Parts: sequence; C-alpha cells; structure tokens
Amino acid sequence: MLSPAAQPPQVPPDRVIVTVGDVKITAADFDRLTESLQPQARAAARGPQRKQFADWVAQVLTLSQEAHRRKLDESADFKLRAMFQDATLLANALAAQLIKDVQVPEADERQYYESHKSEFWQVHARHILIRFQGAGGAAKPGQKELTDAEALAKAQDLRQKIQGGADFAELAKAESDDTGSGANGGDLGQFHHGQMVAPFEEAALKLKPGEISEPVKSQFGYHIIRVESHDTRSFEEVRPELEARLKPQQNQKVYTQAIDDLQKANPPVFDPEYFSLDKK
Repeated sequence: MLSPAAQPPQVPPDRVIVTVGDVKITAADFDRLTESLQPQARAAARGPQRKQFADWVAQVLTLSQEAHRRKLDESADFKLRAMFQDATLLANALAAQLIKDVQVPEADERQYYESHKSEFWQVHARHILIRFQGAGGAAKPGQKELTDAEALAKAQDLRQKIQGGADFAELAKAESDDTGSGANGGDLGQFHHGQMVAPFEEAALKLKPGEISEPVKSQFGYHIIRVESHDTRSFEEVRPELEARLKPQQNQKVYTQAIDDLQKANPPVFDPEYFSLDKK
C-alpha cells in the first residue's frame, strides 16, 4: 500500500494537469492512462513515479506532434500500422467486455469437484521436527548442529518413546526444532493440498488418525507426524477455488464462441493462391 505522502493529491477530475501544444490532459484522463498499465507500473505511476510517468506522456505527445508536423502520419506504412493498432485496442476492449461477467456454471464446478476430489482433502496433524546441519531454518540457540545420521537417530528414538506411551505434545514442546508449532505441542492445525512440502504431505495422507509416521525427511529435517483427522472439504468450502481454476477456461470458451459467431456472420476472405499450402 502506498504511504499517505505518495498518494496523488485530490483535484477535480476535469482539471487540466498536463498541456503539450494543443493537447490537454485532465486528471481523469491521466487516471485512465495509468489504469491501462500493468499492476506494478500502475502503482508506481500513481505513487512515487507519478511525475516520471507524466514526463514520459509529455515526451510521447511532443514527439507525436512533431511527427504530425513532418507529415509522418500520411505515409502508407504509418496508416496501416495505426489501423491495426486501433483494431487491436478495440479487439482487446471487446474481449474484456465479453468475459467481464462470465460465470462458471455450477454444474461444471460440481463435475470438476467430483473428478478431482482427492485434491480437496484436509488433514489436521502434529509433528516433531529434528533439524540436521544444513537444513532450512536455524538451530535453537546453543543447540548442537546434528549430522543427518544423528538427526535420524534422534527422530527414531523419539518415535519409540511415543510408541511406548510418551506424550506426543510434551515431546514436541521439549524437542521439536519447529519452535512455532512446538510451543503448541506440535500442532500444525488443518492444512490441504500444496500447503506442505511434498514428502510431508505424502506421508500425512498415508496415515490414519492416531498413527505415528516413521521419520520423514524434508529440506527442513526429519519429521515425526501424527495425524489427528482426515476429511474432504465440501463443495461449498472449495467453490471459490473451483471458480478460480475454471474461470480462464470458461473465459476462453466464451471468447472463442464469440469469434466463431462473428466470423460466421461476416466470414474473412483469404486469397487462395497466396495462402495455398499445396505443392506446386
């Protein structure tokens, strides 16, 4: 978010803020120009680089006016390029209008949900992390850096203690190198597909509630995992995700259908000799 100092001053939208020759740009015009930029450039043009963007606009207008004075806009090459550039802008405007209010049919969302149900699971799990030297994250202050073999041996020992009746949560508080979850007895809360590193996710999915994993190696160290519960998120819970996944496909479908309909009504004509692929 832009700081208050970087926010554009509030002026009437019809106030002229840039004048180049006989071209006048109002605050509303300037805002429309910045709106056409990519998000990062737009934020800069509306904030700390507002004047730099205005300088660039002024330079373009200055050069274009001189080009007009030199009658460069009267050449056949320019007219063709300008025609196609205008056509491209109009085509993009129509494309944006066509997909503006497109919605994915609920039937399509439900069909996708049923055929991809395995992607919408969620797991509630705890873990104990034993870090080894070179793994991601930092060792606890004053703690010895363990080799891979030492970390694995420690993880196996802790697993045996848990299997023998030791309290998982208490061991997590005392031994886990994931201090965030460790303070909560290793509790990671609920997570779903893509939120955990692959080895952890794969191991957690194979466990039944209450089961303890063998040590699972990831880039963070060795994990001992206990799954608390497994379930699948409902259609209503994941519907926003389904909409995001299917919207581009639906947009393309609407866009393609519109082109087909328009070209059926007004078919393009191609010179058969010029575009022939037949061998001579």
